[in-house]
Amino acid sequence: MTKQEFEILLEKEVKGLSTVLDIEDYQNAADDAARETGWSFPVTNSEIIYWLKTRAKRHIFFYLLTESAHKFKVKQYSLNQRFDHYRDIIKYMDEKWETFLESGVILDDSVGAFGTKIDAGFQYEPRTGRDTTYDINNKVIFQPNENS
Repeated sequence: MTKQEFEILLEKEVKGLSTVLDIEDYQNAADDAARETGWSFPVTNSEIIYWLKTRAKRHIFFYLLTESAHKFKVKQYSLNQRFDHYRDIIKYMDEKWETFLESGVILDDSVGAFGTKIDAGFQYEPRTGRDTTYDINNKVIFQPNENS
């Protein structure tokens, strides 16, 4: 799933909020979820897609919570219910995320789940020690990758 497909899916799933959200909100939520989880697009693992959607929705709810903060009416106190609902949703989603992180589940998308190591590009033949850095077949080692 590409980032654009993810944003469209996210918009469909929170369609009732489309009147108060802009396209940039969905893009920002997708970016925030990717930064928070350490995963990147495109994503193929269904569990990673689920958690990215959940974290993106959490960020959307936080955007709505902060946007509602300036609309407080002193005499009516009607906004506290909106704050309470958003806070409860965010708290619940954070608890579910923490539970998932503590479970220690390792997902198949090791490229995004763990850090990335890019070698400097220096290369030597293992047996002879001959420098092959500038040979045509030298490729920079990029790990973890999708094949390892």
